[in-house]
Amino acid sequence: MIWKGLMCITGSESPVVVVLSGSMEPGFKRGDILFMHLSKDPIRVGEIVSFKIEGRAIPIVHRVIKVHEHQNTGELDVLTKGDSNYADDTVLYTRGQKWLKQHHITGRAFGFLPYVGWGTILITENPIIKVRL
Repeated sequence: MIWKGLMCITGSESPVVVVLSGSMEPGFKRGDILFMHLSKDPIRVGEIVSFKIEGRAIPIVHRVIKVHEHQNTGELDVLTKGDSNYADDTVLYTRGQKWLKQHHITGRAFGFLPYVGWGTILITENPIIKVRL
């Protein structure tokens, strides 16, 4: 019920996300929790967004590095990249996909708490703990 309330307040289907890898270092480290919201404001280069890709259950959190606005429709194409990754995220997108569309974006970061998500990581990555809970 709390999760549903957060979803309504923030407009994001993932209002709180845990950073699961080191791809956003040095800004965000593995285990940090990010607070997300979703607004109608245009997405801008430099923003941290969460997005879902077809076939992946867990959203990815990376930085927007390019935005292309279609003048005739106002639709946005968004390209993302992890801060510590060498290349953009096109290798993570669905095969043949070059850009994210607005419907892929599930949230925009507005705050974080360092290291608070480590409990979630330990539970998910250790089957013994997962089974006992």
